Amino acid sequence: MNFEQINLHLNAYKEHDQILDAAKYLISSFGLEHDNFAGFGFREELSPNSMLLTAEGALGQAQRVMIPKNLFDFDLNLVLNMLAHEMLHVRQKAPGNIIEDKNEREFQAYYEMLFHKVFPQVPEVSDFHKKFFGNKALEYYRRMGEGSELQRKYAEQKTEVEQLIDELS
Repeated sequence: MNFEQINLHLNAYKEHDQILDAAKYLISSFGLEHDNFAGFGFREELSPNSMLLTAEGALGQAQRVMIPKNLFDFDLNLVLNMLAHEMLHVRQKAPGNIIEDKNEREFQAYYEMLFHKVFPQVPEVSDFHKKFFGNKALEYYRRMGEGSELQRKYAEQKTEVEQLIDELS
């Protein structure tokens, strides 16, 4: 993927205040689309140095990904990983694919941000963000319940996350 070209496109979108179009361009360029995706909408900005994206819609229904208007003020690799996280939720909530447990959905999404198994074309983030996302994955793993069936299902991935965090520390 030619990041210089992508940044040129993104800057043109930003110049014309076409933030939703810029987000569509990115998911298309990085193969993040899914049939269960209902489009983008705006959500409130948290602050100039933090962002929150959400996938909204009932399980089994089309999902709308809500983004802040200042999304493209952040590092592109981070933005791509945040979009991939939400687009994984779009898939997880699709008919025939539904993952009902929120902790499982979040664990899978944070794991994806670290290892890019579903979206291999998404670039890596900084070590700082890898540690942050790894710790978030472990938090959702803990919430699955000590010794639960879900924890057993993800024990191997949990070990991968712990090893990555150790390597980065």
